[in-house]
Amino acid sequence: MFLKKIEGPRAVKLPDGSMMTRADLPPAKTRRWVASRKASVVRAVQSGLLSPDQAVDRYELSEEELVEWIKAATEHGEDALKVTRVQKYRQP
Repeated sequence: MFLKKIEGPRAVKLPDGSMMTRADLPPAKTRRWVASRKASVVRAVQSGLLSPDQAVDRYELSEEELVEWIKAATEHGEDALKVTRVQKYRQP
């Protein structure tokens, strides 16, 4: 079996005790971002599976977009990542 050499861990243990691997991440060519996919990327960055730079490069995101996802998920949970809920969680 051949394993592709990558930077960083292949799997990490999340705070809830579950394991997250790179296979659990959305595909690199993702263009339609639903809340669950955004949450996967945020969990991967927060747990150290991906660095913020790797996430930005892999998913062709802006740094500001990734920071907003992380901030929203940290402060309000996964529901804040839904496009329809942005106004509810946005500060005036």
